[in-house]
Amino acid sequence: MIDSNKSFPIAVCLSAAEQNDKALGLSRKLSIPLVPHETDEYDFLLQYSVNGLALKHTGKNGFEPIMVSFTSPTMTYRIKHGGGRSQALARAVGLKKGWQPTVIDATAGFGRDGFILACLGCHVHMLERSPILAALLEDALQRATESGQVSEIIKKRLRFTETDSIDFLQKLQQEDYPDVIYLDPMYPVRTKSSLVKKEMRILRGLAGNDRDAEELLTIALACARKRVVVKRPRLAPTLSGWAPSHQITGKTSRFDVYLI
Repeated sequence: MIDSNKSFPIAVCLSAAEQNDKALGLSRKLSIPLVPHETDEYDFLLQYSVNGLALKHTGKNGFEPIMVSFTSPTMTYRIKHGGGRSQALARAVGLKKGWQPTVIDATAGFGRDGFILACLGCHVHMLERSPILAALLEDALQRATESGQVSEIIKKRLRFTETDSIDFLQKLQQEDYPDVIYLDPMYPVRTKSSLVKKEMRILRGLAGNDRDAEELLTIALACARKRVVVKRPRLAPTLSGWAPSHQITGKTSRFDVYLI
């Protein structure tokens, strides 16, 4: 299991010969080792294939490789059958007919919520400070721009920056403030009985527990024009203990909405 408070051994692995230049470039960019073949010397390996960049766990009971994709069957199904503007995420952001808000997704993670909002008409700027998550996201966005299915959405309504969100928002000029700032910070697992799906364990290992989430909320409230939305586990306390204007609650999660 990944220690959410520490980084874990990771390397870039050469796999497909035609992707060697990409692998070398990623190794240099992230300042992590480049290995010629799969090895359990590292807990995780970043590997390029013809399908894209994936993160692979090398343990005996390793997780399935994770590859961010905005054109996967799962994502396609969610876009078509996820409820459109009536779904909880859209209602939390305040989507209405004829209004296409600008949204900063300040904790992009695997980018799914930001992408869904872009598909629903928002103009989304995703921010992510984890270099490894950023590499997975950038690869997914590049692949998506080559897909006729979603390329126009990516090009017109979605952009990504690898950066620390607190630093980014503090430097943001007032004329560039977004309508909405969306936060989905990692929530620390407090009990041994708490079970987190494998993909979220990896995300926690990459992004940590976002111990500065309260500071991020404070800054977001000063920068958003209309509202700040914070996604939380359904039974979790509010971030900073601040009471939201209202909440939208689902089966496993909820959205705390702070109106400006």
